[in-house]
Amino acid sequence: MQSPESAAIQIERYIYMTRMTLRAKGQLTLPVEIPKASHLVDGVLLDAELTEEGILVRPKKIIDATQSWLWSPEWQDGEHEADNDLSAGRIEIFDLGDEFLAALRRGAK
Repeated sequence: MQSPESAAIQIERYIYMTRMTLRAKGQLTLPVEIPKASHLVDGVLLDAELTEEGILVRPKKIIDATQSWLWSPEWQDGEHEADNDLSAGRIEIFDLGDEFLAALRRGAK
């Protein structure tokens, strides 16, 4: 059974309302239902806005979470390597898929 502090109540249009306790240093812990329903991931930035109705908290999307892999150091290293190969003329252009596959097979041997 959930405590009143963490119980989420679903109301119309999949909006959740919950009760939280303000902790030391102004910290709040969101009940697991909120990040899950909002598709929030660990480390996401949240904006807090004081409105006439109260406090509004919403995610600050700097990079779409589904695209975050594109900005990983490993992927960016590969992008830079590809840019360098292109600039140095280390590329091949194929008119047909079969030609491309044949070149891959030759390179794998």
